[in-house]
Amino acid sequence: MALFLLEFPATAGQREELKPLFDTVASAVRQAGGAFIEAQVPSDLQRAYIVVEHEDEASLKDALDRGGAPVGGIAQVRLVGATLDEVKGAQSAADYLVEWDFPAGLAMDAYLERKKGKAPLYAQVPEVRFLRTYVCEDMSKCLCFYQAQDEGAVRRAREVVSTPVTRLSRLAGAAAPAGVGGDAS
Repeated sequence: MALFLLEFPATAGQREELKPLFDTVASAVRQAGGAFIEAQVPSDLQRAYIVVEHEDEASLKDALDRGGAPVGGIAQVRLVGATLDEVKGAQSAADYLVEWDFPAGLAMDAYLERKKGKAPLYAQVPEVRFLRTYVCEDMSKCLCFYQAQDEGAVRRAREVVSTPVTRLSRLAGAAAPAGVGGDAS
């Protein structure tokens, strides 16, 4: 099955107000034969990112529409830096999300090769732990998740690996949707 990044606009006052959305998405995806992987919400609460596993984009979108969770954006993604089992079994939440809108012309193979070569450099910023990245297959952007003490540490880590930041957000607290195991932070 493929992984998909779902983006939903949000107007919540606190993360708990998004739980019905997470539950609706989880239910629709499960009923369509897929799996809810995780949900992430920047602390400004203006959008929610949900990663799911499903066979194909068209039937996933249809299931979400029928389930009452029309998606604002959907993209097939590749998980880098962690295995799917590690993400599903994660016991520690991410603190920060870095979004990078890729420059035109960047190819997946070149990005992955560069990431592989630069990843060991994160050791130079021990107060930051890189957790995982979701790379859009269309090479529009990636979402990178970190554990860190503050935003400055994340920016230092990105500088060490010579990688830009388009948007940097502290993540709101975590809560798993009903019937979903693992960390949905």
